[in-house]
This record gives sequence, structure tokens and C-alpha cells, in this order.
Amino acid sequence: MHPKRQKLWQDVAIWQDDFEKRLIDLIGERKLSVKNVVSIEDLSLEDIELIFDCTNLFKEFIVKPDRKINLLKGMSQINFFFESSTRTRVSFELAGKNLSIDTINVSGSGSTMQKKKESLNDVVRTLDSMHANIIILRHARAGSPAMIADQIKAPVISAGDGWHEHPTQALLDIYTMQAKKGAMERQKVVIVGDVKHSRVAGSLIRGLNMFGVEPRIAGPPTLMPHGLEKVFKCKVYHNLEKAIKDVDIVYALRIQLERAAGADIPSVREYSKCFCITPDRLALAKQDAIVMHPGPINREIDLRTEVMEGPQSVVEEQVENGFALRLALLYLLLGGERR
Repeated sequence: MHPKRQKLWQDVAIWQDDFEKRLIDLIGERKLSVKNVVSIEDLSLEDIELIFDCTNLFKEFIVKPDRKINLLKGMSQINFFFESSTRTRVSFELAGKNLSIDTINVSGSGSTMQKKKESLNDVVRTLDSMHANIIILRHARAGSPAMIADQIKAPVISAGDGWHEHPTQALLDIYTMQAKKGAMERQKVVIVGDVKHSRVAGSLIRGLNMFGVEPRIAGPPTLMPHGLEKVFKCKVYHNLEKAIKDVDIVYALRIQLERAAGADIPSVREYSKCFCITPDRLALAKQDAIVMHPGPINREIDLRTEVMEGPQSVVEEQVENGFALRLALLYLLLGGERR
């Protein structure tokens, strides 16, 4: 091997050894109180603090050019996605591979469920019999991750189930909010858009409540779940200008047309007139307010391009933080066996 190349590999090995030691020292005797992550409410505030502490360290890791580390070498991860995904699926896949996990992707269309009418329970139990170490599941039916978590030995992470929850999205969102704005209990947050069909909103509202935040919810009455204010600590607005006034964080949601949300509004054009985040509407929030969106973004409907690409947008930071957080979560769920 060329001396320069050998020196490079030695430097990488030294850095990785140091990173692993720092990670072990950071975690100490702490561990997650749960085996599965299927709802954000399953996690305690201490769990979330541990996840965020590890995420801080993995933020250093993801910017390294040689960012594959043998922390979980020999383990296996199955990403089982029955619905389309870019950010969540790719970040879980990359996270697994960067930790040296053997990562397998299974789509609903390519499984025996689609072709041969096998049940979800039987498919997942079959995979569990192959001794996968962890399963990441996205499914259109609410409660599916919790159902299979009761049937198998491997840990299960929900990557979104129906209109119900998307816990890792809420975790990365709250992590981003804290990183940008500080202590959550002092923040005013408005969530704008299609809450009725949004699993992202389902987890985010629950997560914000855990941190003592009562978010404002803005959108048409037809896109608000019945009894939202009674079930969660939040205040519902049907006028965006009133809802966005003096908030610290503006969180826009996508209209879920694939879930028939179009039937609940006169037209997408009419919706955008009233609820798209424009520069004028954003000016009603605090001067240092940040703008967030879970993606994918419908430009000029959820966010105007000037807002999406403006200085107050942290959408791309959300994606980066999500990658780091999923690295942290995989390590915390699986790494205890190695420590």
C-alpha cells in the first residue's frame, strides 16, 4: 500500500476508535427504557434526552468523508416499506450501512403479501425466524408496528403507520427546534395544514405536549380531526394570520392528496390562498422565527419558494438531523449487546 494511503487509513482508524470511546463514555450506564419505538409516547423524557445526546455526537460523524464504522458489524436490519418514502427510507438505510449493519430493503409490492396474499403477521414472523436484529416498518394501516412488535423478538421502529404516528420524524423535528431555538417550554409553535391525514402531526403534537408546549394548529375545519383540542393540549385556528402571530416556529404540512384530502377542500388553489406560508404571512411571526416542513414539499401550496429557500428555512437541516438521529437510535437499540 502507498505510504500516504496507509497513513490515511491509520488516521481513520484512530478517529473511529476515539469516536467509539466518546460514544460509550457519553452513554455511560444509561439505556433506553423501551425495546421498540412505535409511538413517541412510549419514550420518556430521559429516553429522548439520551437520543438527543447521541445525535449530537453522530452529527460530527456524518460529515466525515470515511464515515463507515464497525460499531454494529454482523447485525442485520430489514427496512420493510409498504408506502413510498425517500427521506425516511434512505436515512435508515444509510444509517444502518454506516454502522456496518447488513441492511436489506423489502417493498410491499415485492413481498408475498402483494403477490400471494400472505398476512403481514406471517411475513414479519418469517423474517423474524431469519434472526434479523431490527425491523423498520412503514405501513398504511395504523397500529401495524405495534401489532408486529408484540409478535416478534426483534426490535421494531415505526417509520410511519397510516394517519397515526411517525415517531422518528417528531424526534428529529423537536431536536431541530431545540438546536435552533433553545428550551422547548419557551417556544410558540404553529402547525399548519392537513392535520387530519398527517402521521407527522400525530407524533409531533404528542411530542410537543411532552415538552410542555401547547401548539397552535391552523387549517381548514375539514382538515382538523374531530375533538383535536380535547384530546391534545392545543388551540385550533382557521385563520392563519391569527395563528402565526408572534410564533417562534412555523411548521407546515403537506396536503395528503394520496389519502383523499382533496375531497376535504374546495381546491388546492383555494387552500393555498388561505394557508400557504408566504413571505407576508411569515412576517407576522417573530423576526427570528424558523420555518420547518417534513417533506416532500408542494411548493406554492405548503410553502412559497421564497420562504422554502429563504434564511429562516431549516428544512435541509431537518433532513441532516434526521440522519444523525436515526444513527443514534439504531445504536441505542442494538449497541447495548456490544457494550
